[in-house]
Amino acid sequence: MRNTLRERLEFEGYATTVALRSEINESFCMRKGYDAVVAGSDMEDVASLGVPFIIITPQGSIEGAVAALRSGAEDYITAPVDMNRLLASLRRIVESRDSESQKELVVTQPHRSKRAKSSDVERIIGSSPEIEHVRNLIDKVAPSDARVLITGENGTGKELVARWLHEKSHRADAPFVEVNCAAIPSELIESELFGHEKGAFTSAIKQRKGKFEQANGGTLFMDEIGDMSLSAQAKVLRALQESKISRVGSDKDVVVDVRVVAATNKDIKAEIEKGNFREDLYHRLSVILIKVPPLRDRASDIPELVESFIANIATQQGIKPKRIATQAMQKLCGMAWSGNIRELRNVVERLMILSGDVISERDVELYCHQ
Repeated sequence: MRNTLRERLEFEGYATTVALRSEINESFCMRKGYDAVVAGSDMEDVASLGVPFIIITPQGSIEGAVAALRSGAEDYITAPVDMNRLLASLRRIVESRDSESQKELVVTQPHRSKRAKSSDVERIIGSSPEIEHVRNLIDKVAPSDARVLITGENGTGKELVARWLHEKSHRADAPFVEVNCAAIPSELIESELFGHEKGAFTSAIKQRKGKFEQANGGTLFMDEIGDMSLSAQAKVLRALQESKISRVGSDKDVVVDVRVVAATNKDIKAEIEKGNFREDLYHRLSVILIKVPPLRDRASDIPELVESFIANIATQQGIKPKRIATQAMQKLCGMAWSGNIRELRNVVERLMILSGDVISERDVELYCHQ
């Protein structure tokens, strides 16, 4: 396995050495200067070094995943190794760390010319096949200018997918502008998107650029596109067809270079049948479709999400991270999570505030209201 793993990683563009357990020590790390370590199920030797590592073990269980993540592992993979998942995990480690300020083990990528700007964008957490599929789509689609329609329930992370599409694109240094189409009254949506001229309506005391112009050269993320009025849809369709817009109250066109990424929690085809959404606009927006899975379809990601939320909340609130009992984690993994990741995050914050030093199964029963 050692040689096979090395060969595959080198083929993927990584300069690698796969260390045996007996080789893993501080002097080995400093001498080689690697970025990450792939270790067996015995974590103590590696965890004590304080560097990123991935655990590979023949025993797959929630208890094992919890133990691995609690020990500080970046990921937990069962043997036989799924190489695609391992590569994805290694890629996340390399992309999310500054190689000049970190001394890590086993995988380096010295020839990469560009990294994702992960310092400003939250990473997509999880290792399930469902979320790996989403990551793969992002990697394939981001370099193009193809329009993307992201679908999924509320709280699944559609905005995060849109941000990574921008960060991994050639437009990453240009603006990422978002507009929530459901939060803006229908009579104001056109002004919000396309801007207006001074005097165009009573409260228009000066000229204002809309979201399309603000996003020029970059990405416009149109969230909840299914709630947009039909009149606004017609103007958006024109903007996509002709790459130009006109401000409210103006007869002049403004040329814009914008990549549009849209998102919705509605069934757009059903909305088309009802006459609430233009079919031609749907086809313009959905060159690429990315469906973000609900949390109930990727329950194996819950331990990793919970541990990440605990660490983030502890940092934000300046408190010590709390340990979560195995039974409590099992309880969380078995819940329906109708509010998806957003709901899970809120529950973890509630548990951090209300529980004792260890989050117990009883705490979950008391404070998780579903």
